[in-house]
Amino acid sequence: MASTISHAIAALSIGTCFYRPQIPRRVWFVGALCSVLPDADVIGFAFGIRYSDFWGHRGFTHSLIFAVLVSGVATIILLRREQLGLGQLSLFVFVFLATASHGVLDAMTNGGLGIAFFSPFNNDRYFLPWRPIRVSPISVTRFFSGGGYAVLQSELLWIWTPAFIFATVMLMLKRTKPARVRCPEPVEGE
Repeated sequence: MASTISHAIAALSIGTCFYRPQIPRRVWFVGALCSVLPDADVIGFAFGIRYSDFWGHRGFTHSLIFAVLVSGVATIILLRREQLGLGQLSLFVFVFLATASHGVLDAMTNGGLGIAFFSPFNNDRYFLPWRPIRVSPISVTRFFSGGGYAVLQSELLWIWTPAFIFATVMLMLKRTKPARVRCPEPVEGE
């Protein structure tokens, strides 16, 4: 898996596509939270659930259907409180992309069994053809070791840098307002 920090960074980068100053910070927090939620499946190890099982790591919780379900619930909860400066569909799409990005990033790692993108309809596990990201250890103690440092270096190159560039470009495009085209006044006699 990619690290929790990198999943959140990817989600916040995706959020720049939807950014408006009036949108409350809790929307971005929920997107970041949903981007790490698929890794809640690691608690299954404590209950004897094997990695390759339906509920195992990188199984159903990493699927596109799970991302749809999470997005629907998050959208309903966020919109119950008040207007957010973001339409219902835009909010749903943002949370979906943030959640689904988790599986995509994990499918770009060099370890594990792959991602069950199409679960529950197809529980086969897949990787993307290009896998430059070093897999992050599941254990927190192993993450804060030499191997964890190598993972962070890999994620800095393959996740953080592209996310920063993407976010910067998106924010610059949002600040650039198209120039108004003025039609010339007609000249008499034309």
